[in-house]
Amino acid sequence: MDVPQSRFSGQDTQPKPAPIADPRLQPTPDYGALGPGSDIAGSGPISIPGSVRRPVNPRILASVFAAALGVLLAVLTANAGTAYAAWSRFSNLFSVREVAPTSAKDSRQLDRMKPQKQAEALLELAVGHSDGAVDQISSRVDRWQGKVKWNSQIATLTTAALNSRDLRVRESGIEVELAAYGLAKNSASLDYVLKSTESPDHAQKIWGLWALGLIGNRGVEPDRVVQVLTSHLKDSDEDSRRWTVEGLALAGSTQSIEPLLKTMHDDPSASVRERAACSLAESGMFTHEQRLSAVPQLLGYTDDPALDAQTHTWAFQALHDITGLRLPNDSNAWRSWYGSSKVD
Repeated sequence: MDVPQSRFSGQDTQPKPAPIADPRLQPTPDYGALGPGSDIAGSGPISIPGSVRRPVNPRILASVFAAALGVLLAVLTANAGTAYAAWSRFSNLFSVREVAPTSAKDSRQLDRMKPQKQAEALLELAVGHSDGAVDQISSRVDRWQGKVKWNSQIATLTTAALNSRDLRVRESGIEVELAAYGLAKNSASLDYVLKSTESPDHAQKIWGLWALGLIGNRGVEPDRVVQVLTSHLKDSDEDSRRWTVEGLALAGSTQSIEPLLKTMHDDPSASVRERAACSLAESGMFTHEQRLSAVPQLLGYTDDPALDAQTHTWAFQALHDITGLRLPNDSNAWRSWYGSSKVD
């Protein structure tokens, strides 16, 4: 996601002109193809039309920009366990490495840094599971409003953060992403994003669907966010429905589980059904307990005659990911386990 976004002052003021949609809006590793049997897996990341892509800051050297795109592609196509490793192999290309503290507890050094560098340094430390980094981000992020800009480094780091196995690190990625978008956690930002979801410009619309999930996750009218996103599951174009699924996963609300299950079962697009399965299995901001609540319906999907064989496979894969079990793809075996387990 790479060009200046519209910014808020943190107050309920009128937003500036709409941001161009984020070019990083491709499935991140956790949002990738679900399992080796996927008929989506061989096609690579689903791309967003070229109109979504924005020019890079001209001050960035061409060589660094090319490297950043390479890093981002590596992160986007890696699995969740290797997302940070892909970033780490190239992190010496960026200036934050030259000035960042080695510990998030070094408050004095952090205080001497500009907000942009603070955000980059702390998010890198959070992705690396440095003690105190998540808490530092939480305590500083509100002061970054209007002072942190979106760039290739933030894009790479937030991608890695959103694919961390630590939910708190994912939360930090969302916090930094919202700050870089200039979206304060208030009603003015929400109204602005809601308008974006209704934009006739497709790039603006899918950015809005993504951002709506981000802001809902941080406690800004989450029920309303889920309600609006759920309404977009009826959109006629597949791409909008797919990014609505991503928004619901990011929102991380328990109320998002049922519409995702329904989408996995009913959507006419294999790509959208797979995204819903991924969201239930491991993507987004759901807790383990929330994912477990989807298990009964996923069990039913494994041999539902209304579903095709591929969707059956995705249901099994989701069960594997949620439970950590490696039972065979056999409905009876899974029902036997469920009947003897304490999963509610």
